[in-house]
Amino acid sequence: MKISATLLILFFTAMAALAQEHPAIAAQPNTVYVGADGKFEANPDTAVLQFNISAQEESSSAAYEQAAKAAEQFREILRSNGIEPQTAEISSFSLQPVYDYRNPNQKLVGYRVNANVSLKLKDFSKIPKILPQLAAIDVTENQNLSYTLENMDEAKAKAVEDSYHRARESAAALAKAAGRSLGELSYASVDTFEPVRRMLPLAVRAMSVNGGLAAVPAPTEEFSPQTITVTAHVNALFTLK
Repeated sequence: MKISATLLILFFTAMAALAQEHPAIAAQPNTVYVGADGKFEANPDTAVLQFNISAQEESSSAAYEQAAKAAEQFREILRSNGIEPQTAEISSFSLQPVYDYRNPNQKLVGYRVNANVSLKLKDFSKIPKILPQLAAIDVTENQNLSYTLENMDEAKAKAVEDSYHRARESAAALAKAAGRSLGELSYASVDTFEPVRRMLPLAVRAMSVNGGLAAVPAPTEEFSPQTITVTAHVNALFTLK
């Protein structure tokens, strides 16, 4: 009995959740209610480059100095590519002691500085130049490059248009099959869905400039950024003639 009661509760909960996702429309004479999905593929307008500055030394001052040196190298990279250092953003900074936990006394072995830095670029042509220079900084790691769409409103509108056209075509086909013709739109609800941005690590090893890093094409060079798909769902109620 307890199992049956639990199943009934889960059933009614699922039905309630489904009702929230798809609004209940009271049936009306001479109408047709349809739902359709649409999408729009847009080219990304922003590249997001993220990386960590991580330095470990025996003293806190030495670790701080090493991290500061790396940060200054990054600022010089930005200036050499015509980018203001203020464009980059730092999301976190930490200076922590490092212990050897294999030692019963937890011996202090040094200090570690970590800083998370991100850079947004509208000019994608700068990326193949910045990546090799950034990889040459010894204390930078976990480079991540992703492409995103910041001007999302226009893409959403295009996706809604596509889903509405699909809904109307379905309604018109149904009306024709019933020997009727499709009338005006009486009601509509819209849901849009933005893609989740994935951060993919770049397989870039730090190499010295003398080692020929500048002569090696960047991992992203000559490739096109992946398009971003925005989807929408439309529920529409049409009158029938």
